Amino acid sequence: MTTITKSVDVHVPVSRAYDQWTQFESFPQFMKGVDRIEQLTPTRTRWRTSIAGVVREFDAEITEQHPDERIAWRSVEGPTQSGVVTLHRLDASTTRVHLQMEFEPTGAVEKAGSGLGLVDHQVQSDLERFREFIEGRAQATGAWRGDVPRAAQEGDPAAPKPKPGPANRPKPGPRPGPPNPAGQPEAPRTGGPRPGPR
Repeated sequence: MTTITKSVDVHVPVSRAYDQWTQFESFPQFMKGVDRIEQLTPTRTRWRTSIAGVVREFDAEITEQHPDERIAWRSVEGPTQSGVVTLHRLDASTTRVHLQMEFEPTGAVEKAGSGLGLVDHQVQSDLERFREFIEGRAQATGAWRGDVPRAAQEGDPAAPKPKPGPANRPKPGPRPGPPNPAGQPEAPRTGGPRPGPR
């Protein structure tokens, strides 16, 4: 797995930078390696990329999204790929955009491109083009301010625990009666009152 981590400071408020990152279909305007993105649902996209001479097509889903903070995604079919962009407010008019991507190079050309740092250089260049793109506009080309909470992962210590309450209490089972001193099998109980002493 190859991991790429890059960042760029943009001279726009964090809300404008974030809003532009929610507009996936605009990515080809500033990302040289992205040919096309189609928004299928609010949390699912279809990508076509050309990076280091290798064309990839895959669907991706948003796995976490919080306005003005972060957007995370992963591929759901096709080549393994995931990423997260986090936005950090440096001051009222400056934002640091931090991008981390992971992908599995496949084939000799893609492995060579990754080994030579071509993908690394491509990602940094795309971030710099994003800066030019967003700084040259009075506002983002659109916005989606929905929140997508991160799904709990198996073994995740941060995963929410079930809250105590009637729905999570164990069902009561039969309670044992007093011991039978004679060692005789106990007669089956009926729904009526227990007989008293004779």
